[in-house]
Amino acid sequence: MFKLDPIVISGREVLPLVEGGKGINVSNGESSGAWAAAGGVATFSGVNADDYDENGQIKEAVYLGKTRTERHHELIEMGIRGAIAQARIAHDISGGQGRLHMNVLWEMGGAEAILEGALQGAKGLIHGVTCGAGMPYRVAEIVARYGVYYYPIVSSARAFRALWKRAYHKYGELLGGVVYEDPWLAGGHNGLSNSEDPEKPEPPMGRVRDLRTTMRECGVSDAVPIFMAGGVWALKEWSDWIGNPELGSIAFQFGTRPLLTQESPISDAWKKRLLALKPGDVLLHRFSPTGFYSSAVKNGFIQELVDRSHRQIAYSSEAMGDHVAELPIGARGRLVWVTPHDKEAALAWMQAGFTEALRTPDNTLVFVDAEKAEEIRRDQVNCMGCLSMCSFSNWAQNEAGTNGKKADPRSFCIQKTLQNIGHGGDVEHELMFAGHNAFRFGGDPFYANGFIPTVRQLVDRLATGD
Repeated sequence: MFKLDPIVISGREVLPLVEGGKGINVSNGESSGAWAAAGGVATFSGVNADDYDENGQIKEAVYLGKTRTERHHELIEMGIRGAIAQARIAHDISGGQGRLHMNVLWEMGGAEAILEGALQGAKGLIHGVTCGAGMPYRVAEIVARYGVYYYPIVSSARAFRALWKRAYHKYGELLGGVVYEDPWLAGGHNGLSNSEDPEKPEPPMGRVRDLRTTMRECGVSDAVPIFMAGGVWALKEWSDWIGNPELGSIAFQFGTRPLLTQESPISDAWKKRLLALKPGDVLLHRFSPTGFYSSAVKNGFIQELVDRSHRQIAYSSEAMGDHVAELPIGARGRLVWVTPHDKEAALAWMQAGFTEALRTPDNTLVFVDAEKAEEIRRDQVNCMGCLSMCSFSNWAQNEAGTNGKKADPRSFCIQKTLQNIGHGGDVEHELMFAGHNAFRFGGDPFYANGFIPTVRQLVDRLATGD
């Protein structure tokens, strides 16, 4: 019979079942509070979290600043208020059970200010901070001021070693655990490096074994758990990990399965779509304006990005090499030079209605229709600096407010689409992050006949190994 023993996480003995934090408003105070109440480790999102008015209604994010920098400061202020609000809700619902963590993306706009503001405003309510999407060197220093544990999210032993040597060795006593996020299977943004092939996934056992070896070399106790995240569905499939002396203390993080609970704030349409997914319906892609790989459900939103990237040709501002064919673009018919073959393709796309040729930072042209071109330009102008650096709008969190490159029309405004889908938007035409095991909802008997469990029912189910 499968048996799952509790372990110590963030200073308390709890079930080694961790709710993965999902950005914007997909892991909120209600869902994470319920997870903690069930005896696990809950994680609410501190990434542009929802705030509420005096009537308990979600406040719409309205930006009044005329410049990106002004809107960026508004975003930080709203992010701090939202994170505090979610922490309070989660704390109240948890009833003092479990542990409550906050998830922060290091590459989000204003990450350090939001983390500091949330920990100050929700002092004593947050027990740990998970942080990834980049190399969060300063997260340990920040949380140490509040006596909170930190949990870096890494996808390799090499990344942890770099973090430890540069910063974490100074705050080793507050390292609550290390989240190993499988870069091929996890939902949302993934930590694939340039040396790793997105088409050739590596088994996690060896990589996690290497991570534990590195942690030991750094002097980190085996009692400090590694959270296995990405691709985890049923713990009976991971029985050889539990109690394995090579791995030390292990906990398991679930990002996708908590989406389908009664407390989950995602829309009914989103939940219904999850139940209908088939193998291969989640795509590992690189359209995100962060520059990271990410995994999302293949829907109309993703398909449009795929199609857009295919309608792309290289160009030169003057005749050179194979670029000998003239192509007039734009309202003024300005000439660029392309290959004769690419000219034929471009003319065919224009004939099909993709009349707008948008320049990219890589000296290519992407062809879209007039409506999509206007949407892209409008979204770029409305940028509020939700990332530390954005390829789509060319924003960067620096004095110049730019990354120094052209805005890239092959990407999208990630803040807009995640806010839209999180607040009931069309699941076919917005970005829908999911792990690659999401198709298993449809075949798991636990969800037969469209059954959607409460968080407690899910946690109890996971504890049995199923």
